[in-house]
Amino acid sequence: MPYSFRVKRIIKHFNDYWLNDISFLLLLVVLVFTAFVLPVLIEYGHIDMVYVNLVFIFLFFTGIWSSNNQGLILITSSLFLTQIVLRILRFSDLPYEFYLLERIFGLINMAVFIFMNIRLLFRNNEVNLYRVIGAVNVYLLLAILGAFAFELIQLTIGSSIVTTEINPKDQLLTGSDEDFSIYIYFSLVSLTTVGFGDYVPINILSKMVSVFLSTVGILYPAVVIAKLVGYSSHR
Repeated sequence: MPYSFRVKRIIKHFNDYWLNDISFLLLLVVLVFTAFVLPVLIEYGHIDMVYVNLVFIFLFFTGIWSSNNQGLILITSSLFLTQIVLRILRFSDLPYEFYLLERIFGLINMAVFIFMNIRLLFRNNEVNLYRVIGAVNVYLLLAILGAFAFELIQLTIGSSIVTTEINPKDQLLTGSDEDFSIYIYFSLVSLTTVGFGDYVPINILSKMVSVFLSTVGILYPAVVIAKLVGYSSHR
């Protein structure tokens, strides 16, 4: 069997898997790790930042295969390659770092990934356990998108969210990989409308992102449940 044919067959199998409902289960495991386990590992210094970036690279990589639309494949492939180049530059010995640009492309990439997962979620008007898992995946992806947005605000303006604790262990956010645990925490708190109050947004941009996440957190479950129930009633 020619090598090129075997490569094409592997690519086809990989693409077929990520277009299949069962892929939602693997994505759920990765997202749960990213949103709930990874922040703990970062906070206690049990994981190197290189591995943190590999987690996000994997998410962006799967986005390439989450559609059979040629236009979307081209967009996701370009964004993924850009992410790879920017991260290589950051971890290389070059005196230049494109961290802000990397985060901008990361935000765009995550937004496209969410759009593609919503397309997969509602395709063929089907309702099953995997579609419910897919709905949870989109919810967690929105939380990660929010974390990226808060970090981007920190990088561009110099302030995003601050702690209200009197004697905080570490209240200075620098807009780096190490702060992801705080950003994803506040994003989840905003999305779920819990509002513990230990961190608050301090400028209009971060306030609007927080309000946007809270609005989506309220409307998203209602819309998804309504659509899935509607599909189920027409079966």
